[in-house]
Amino acid sequence: MAGMLGLMVSLAATNPAAAASKAAAPAVTPAASSERHLANIRQLTFGRQNAEAYFSFSGDKLIFQSTNNWMKDTFAAAMHPADIPLGCYQMYVMNLGSEKIRMLSTGSGTTTCGYFFPGDRRVLYSSTHLRGPNCPPKPKREGGAYRWALDDYDLFSVRIDGLDPQRLTNSPGYDAEATVAPNGKTIVWTSMRDGDLDIYAMDLDGTHPRRLTQEIGYDGGAFFSPDS
Repeated sequence: MAGMLGLMVSLAATNPAAAASKAAAPAVTPAASSERHLANIRQLTFGRQNAEAYFSFSGDKLIFQSTNNWMKDTFAAAMHPADIPLGCYQMYVMNLGSEKIRMLSTGSGTTTCGYFFPGDRRVLYSSTHLRGPNCPPKPKREGGAYRWALDDYDLFSVRIDGLDPQRLTNSPGYDAEATVAPNGKTIVWTSMRDGDLDIYAMDLDGTHPRRLTQEIGYDGGAFFSPDS
């Protein structure tokens, strides 16, 4: 879950569909001579915190969270965010061909864990904006170790133009780390609704939530197998 300063992807090794794009692309950074697994690596974001990027099902877009501020423009260039960064993460979609970026979240609170729905017309993410407009307090680091904040997130879906938001969860505490089955029928996510961090599943519209894990302790970061 940790943020990173520059979002890097290997389009050829990770997603052939994206690598086959005929759109103009920036100069490719040569891979280190010791790198045997990745090729055609190029940097997509520059500075500040950019994290948790996932490909669309078609492979031509990324959803990611960032403290860069592309809020002012409907479509903004990746190289030209606002000079003043955001205090916490907002959710963006980048077109990999043009590298244009659009904010999908509200600009309030903080966000995390974006993911595309099959068909790439809607996305899923978690946000605290209903709890207030400000960034939640950051957890204290103990001994310099990174700590993931269990903020009061709820899950939302929205069209990739940022319109038609729909709230999918309505329970106190942490609801995040959501992904969608490739068959487009089920969402799986992590929630504290029963007092512990467990994995749950629900229908795409937020109905029929059901608990999948029972053991005490963290259960999260779930993904569906590709053949689901």
